[in-house]
Amino acid sequence: MDLGLKDKVALVTGASRGIGAAIALELGRQGAHVALIDKCLDAADEVARKIQQMGSRTLIVQADVTDFHGAERAVDKVVEALGGLHVLVCNAGITRDGVIWKMTEEQWDTVIGTNLKGTFTYNRAAARVFKENRYGKIVNLSSINGQRGKFAQSNYSASKGGIIALSKSLAKELGKFNVNVNVVAPGMVKTEMADSIPVEFINQAVCESVLGRVAEVEDVAHLVAFLASDRARHITGEVIQVDGGQYI
Repeated sequence: MDLGLKDKVALVTGASRGIGAAIALELGRQGAHVALIDKCLDAADEVARKIQQMGSRTLIVQADVTDFHGAERAVDKVVEALGGLHVLVCNAGITRDGVIWKMTEEQWDTVIGTNLKGTFTYNRAAARVFKENRYGKIVNLSSINGQRGKFAQSNYSASKGGIIALSKSLAKELGKFNVNVNVVAPGMVKTEMADSIPVEFINQAVCESVLGRVAEVEDVAHLVAFLASDRARHITGEVIQVDGGQYI
């Protein structure tokens, strides 16, 4: 399906691997020019090369998403290099699991910083551009665990729940400027991050899913691309699960 994204400019955080890479590739496949924000240049180079082979332009910006002013600089660089900004996808995220009585301050601060603050910094920086242009699409990646909680993931669940609340607030603030803000909440997805999860937790996710499987990264990427397009122009403030029915 042609989503009408040709020559739009998209910025994706955490774009070097997993869900972020799949999203960047899908946006490139739809004809968008894609800026990849990541700490890992080598992996981002590979994603950028694949997008360029599709005929779209790319820009790689090495950045820590928790850097408040760095987010502003990154967005300004994208606008200058690629000629604008139409789509923001905040995907960068990490886990540092542990039960609450064993969780360290570092585990809490690192996850909240990367996942929640990292989403805030880029939403804020992009909002300046979208507000001025009276157009923009923001898609923030959360998790079903931000809606239901998860054993040994109080930091991760809190960060992902915060992303949902942040996004709903921004949908109200930015709607009058023709900016859509939505959230995609995956369940278990086959990624490099999931490779470190004990097999019993993967099996539990399969059992929870009414479809009897976990998601592929493309399942998430297809929805993100749709929400980034004008085919979703009357959808905002929503949280859409890609979980095979895990949540229900």
